[in-house]
Amino acid sequence: MSFLQVLRRPSAGSSIRTWSRGYAATNATASSSAQPQEASKASTSTPQAAAVPISSCVPDTLLKGVNYLKGQSPVLARADEEYPEWLWNVLKPRVYEDDGPGGRKERMERRQANRQAIKDRNFMQTQ
Repeated sequence: MSFLQVLRRPSAGSSIRTWSRGYAATNATASSSAQPQEASKASTSTPQAAAVPISSCVPDTLLKGVNYLKGQSPVLARADEEYPEWLWNVLKPRVYEDDGPGGRKERMERRQANRQAIKDRNFMQTQ
């Protein structure tokens, strides 16, 4: 373990605050009032409906900054059912199965460790 990995870890006593801001941050009051209703609907319906992810903004929310072309109409958020299923899994990290020594998982772990070592070395050179 490198010295920088120890520094990057949060201490046990510190609280971690995560600040997230999206394009639909201006409609936070509308989304906060709508989410409990959607959550209560999901909990009372079938178990399969509870597994479906709920997006961060309510339908018909104006998404600022998405329409960057001139003359393009404003982009509005859609209902969760109108988006393809693969969209909800895009940000999940890939999971490689362990296929023995020299396999894909081992190569990916080695590459990741090598990249981190390069980043640590570059960081220490700037100090």
